[in-house]
Amino acid sequence: MITRTSASGTFYIYNKKEQSIPIVFIHGVGLTYEIWQPQLDFFKDRSTLSYDILGHGKTPLNKQDISFSDFSDQLINLINELKIDKIHLIGFSIGSLIARNFAEKFNDRLQSLTLLGSVYKRSEQQQKIVNERFNQAKQELKLSKQALKRWFTDKYLENNPNTYEKISSILSSNNMSNFLKVYALFVNHKNDEDFEKIKINTLVMTGENDIGSTIEMSQELNKIIKNSELKIIKDGKFAIIGEACLHGRVCEGHQFTIGCVREHQASLFKGLSNAGNPKSTPLIP
Repeated sequence: MITRTSASGTFYIYNKKEQSIPIVFIHGVGLTYEIWQPQLDFFKDRSTLSYDILGHGKTPLNKQDISFSDFSDQLINLINELKIDKIHLIGFSIGSLIARNFAEKFNDRLQSLTLLGSVYKRSEQQQKIVNERFNQAKQELKLSKQALKRWFTDKYLENNPNTYEKISSILSSNNMSNFLKVYALFVNHKNDEDFEKIKINTLVMTGENDIGSTIEMSQELNKIIKNSELKIIKDGKFAIIGEACLHGRVCEGHQFTIGCVREHQASLFKGLSNAGNPKSTPLIP
């Protein structure tokens, strides 16, 4: 296991295994690579790579104006430095938007793509709500713990109080100036990707009760991304996936690791290749 900072300043943790295409995890806004630790543990026998995106954790943000291309460049620079050719890419929340941008720009470097809690074409009312939350964060210069109430089900928080405290600790440790720059990208996302360029096998997933990245959004993404598969987590909220991110085991009766990697992503790791692309090879060797 390698834990270090890249030449370009990205903090990462890399578990290299021979003859294994790395699974790369991109966290959400305000979080760090730490949310993926259970998945890194679960996949200890495979190559995995998790890192802090720009302006988060131990990775600095040295630009005033940033774009999703900056985040894609961050990742391509990192895997180039590590001499990684192909990757399985998993993005959560804003991480899924970064993954979409990366897939558009560097489709040939992907073996598979997984989008968890990915927003697409918010309604006018949905955009209003997101704008209000962003303005509240700017005024208070801190993140409301009420956000976690939207992320997790009450039952889950009741049964897992340490999760609430862990995520709260990560959120409160943010450099707010950097956080707001990145959060603004999430709030003002333009849905301007050229989805025709995303040609690799893709899994789109959200929670049944997620009001931020809704079923309808995921259904639309599933329609416009070729060779994609849709999975909806029954009774899940935004962080039913977040719950998987943290625990990677059993969440309210649903067995999945982020990628929800075992149950709901079984098709991903056993050959989502067969969905709409019968000539492709298995995703994970």
